[in-house]
Parts: sequence; structure tokens; C-alpha cells
Amino acid sequence: MSGAMIDIPSRDGGRFSAYLAKPAQGSGPGLVLLQEIFGINGYMKAMADRYAEEGYVVLVPDLFWRMKPGVVLGYDEADLAQALDYNARLDLPLAVTDIAATIDALRARPEQAGKVGTIGYCLGGKLAMLAAARTDVDCAVSYYGVGLDAFIDEVASIQCPMVFHFAGEDAHCPAHVREKIQTALATRPQIEQYVYAGCGHAFATPEREHFDKPATMMAYSRTLALLRKILGPIHDLNTLWEQHCYYEFATRDVDAVMPTMVAEPYVNHVPTMTGGVGHDQLKRFYKYHFVDSNPADTRLIPISRTIGADRIVDEFVFCATHDREIDWLLPGLPPTGKYFEVPMLAVVCFRGDKLYNEHIYWDQASVLVQIGLLDPTGLPVAGIQTTRKMVDETLPSNALMPNWASSEGKPT
Repeated sequence: MSGAMIDIPSRDGGRFSAYLAKPAQGSGPGLVLLQEIFGINGYMKAMADRYAEEGYVVLVPDLFWRMKPGVVLGYDEADLAQALDYNARLDLPLAVTDIAATIDALRARPEQAGKVGTIGYCLGGKLAMLAAARTDVDCAVSYYGVGLDAFIDEVASIQCPMVFHFAGEDAHCPAHVREKIQTALATRPQIEQYVYAGCGHAFATPEREHFDKPATMMAYSRTLALLRKILGPIHDLNTLWEQHCYYEFATRDVDAVMPTMVAEPYVNHVPTMTGGVGHDQLKRFYKYHFVDSNPADTRLIPISRTIGADRIVDEFVFCATHDREIDWLLPGLPPTGKYFEVPMLAVVCFRGDKLYNEHIYWDQASVLVQIGLLDPTGLPVAGIQTTRKMVDETLPSNALMPNWASSEGKPT
């Protein structure tokens, strides 16, 4: 963990602790993370560090301090029993007051610049909703808040933008209860709400039973979209991606590529499962199996680019002559000397102003056809025509579909 514990003055004369995580650039918007019922444990600190990496100054307040300062619990049965006891005895109005004091403390810090948001999980998900209704926080995010139905009358008091993440199979919030909550939330235009089908409670906590990574990633991106829109910081993802590609394909400088990425990035070329996870493995991949593995005449033709809050989706054509063994694209195949063009799609995720991961997709069958290693006869695959059709939509469709002629003249 890269953060540190600090003290915060309460509004009624006491003091409580909070975990502070700061961005590498030294300052940024503020973010208050609100705990599950397990205190400021490893998960909460890890999430604080992650949001600091995104550019936020983060505080995680100890909301159980009035019962017992410094509660840190895991997820086994014994710790769960303790956590449930603390949860049952928590004074919610005082907890919201402590959240307000945390917001005050965050705004008073020299590193904090601009607005302040809050994100809460489980118990914290409920408190995030109450903070949005009772404090002057600028935005809020609730992850599978427990007991929200008891506070439906406070929805009308929520003035700031919010996102609610609901688990579709949350045992603590059955469907009929969730639908009642959602109906109330739907009356507020500044509130977004999402349901993650098939997911149980606490789907975003890796150490817990119902952890669901795809849902967690989707919820994280939606959360970050709200934070970027309301709090900032806004990074020029287009320029960051262009610079990364320049070092990869133009200067072929691995030592310049790596600083464009986070400390522990990963890359996956999906059809061949080539790339690397972590700095050392990925640098090895770039240095010995990617940068100088690309043919001399490699060319990228941009087709489209979509830029979101935390990622870019880049559509382009990869053009090259197979004049050497291309480890990442055609591993193990000696050069054929054949020219090929293939549409590619890169989904590039960022954390703050650094690349975090890349997923690269292409049609491997099309490449194999073009270099003469796959006979397309009788197979639903095509060669360079896939590129031509993508660039020129007027070229024939359905040429590989034998049944296409059977619908000729039929009513539509």
C-alpha cells in the first residue's frame, strides 16, 4: 500500500483515523471511499491506491471509530460475525456526520484541487446515498448498498449526480425490493442505475465469494465515467495513445514505450495470446518479440477511434509483408514473403495518464489465407477482401453465404 493513516477532527470534538492515498502528480480532485462492514481492510486500501493512480486524492475514514477505533476485518466466518455486530450498532446519522467531516478535511488538504466525490460499497453504498442526500458532496457512487429501501424518502434530497450499481442476485436486496428502489431513483434525472445480471452481493471484492471480474470491470468504467465528468481530471487519451504507438512502430524504442504505461501493465493479443503481464514480462516481450519483430514495411491505416472516460477503441488496418517471423502475430511460422492486410481492433484501457492494458483483436484466418497457409475453399473465411470491404461498404456482402440466393425475391 502506498498511502498512510492520518487523523481527522470530528464535528463533535473527537478524532478518527483515515487512510490517505495521493496521486503521483501530487494533487487532484478529492474522493472519499466508504467502507464495507469490515473496516479499512486491504481491499479498501487497494481501491484507494487505485483511485489515486487515476489522479484522485483519496480518504477512507474509519466509520466504526466511535465503537472501536481501527477495526480491520477479513471475510471468514469469525470476522463476518464481528462485522455484522459493528454494522448493527452503527449510528447512521453520526456516520454521515463523520463523512461530512472527512469531506471537510479533504477539501482543506493542500493536495486536493477542485470537487469531491464519494464511492461506497455495501454499508458504504448506503452511506454514499445518504451522503448525497445530506452533505454537499459533488457526486456519489453506490455499490450494492444494503437497506436502501428504508431511505427511499431521501431520494428527493439527492441533488448531485449519482451512479447505483445493483447485483442482480443480491441476497440482501431481493428483486422486488430492488425494483422499488429503482422506481424511486428513476424520478431523478441525474441518477444512473445499473443491474449486473447473475451477480451476487459484493461482486466487486476479489476476496469475496461472489466476485465477478467482468461485472467489476464494467462497473469500474461506469464509475470512472461519472468521476471524470463531474470531478475530472480529464486526460488527453488520444495523444497518450498516439505517443505510445509512435515509440512502438516509428522509433521502435522499448525504453520510451514502457514509461507510457503504468508500473504493472499488461498486453494481450487475443488471437495468439501473446503479450505480457507486469513490467518485466511485458518489456521482455516488447524488446525481443514485438518491436523488432514487425516487418520493415509495417503500416497502420486508421479507420475509426472512439474515446471514452478510461479507454480508447481503435479500429485500423495492419499492413505488412511477412519478411520475418512475426512472433506476436504469426508465432512459429517462417517468413513467406507474402504481403497482407488485416483489420484490427485495439481496446486500450488507461489509469490516469498511463496505459494500463491493451486487448488487440484481428481475424487470424484472413492473415493465414493471405500468406498462403490456409486454403479458403469451402470455408467461411476470406483474405484481403475483409479489408477491402471494411473500407468500401459498396463491395458485395454475403459472398461467403451459400443460402443468400435462397432469399432472392422473397418479401421483406
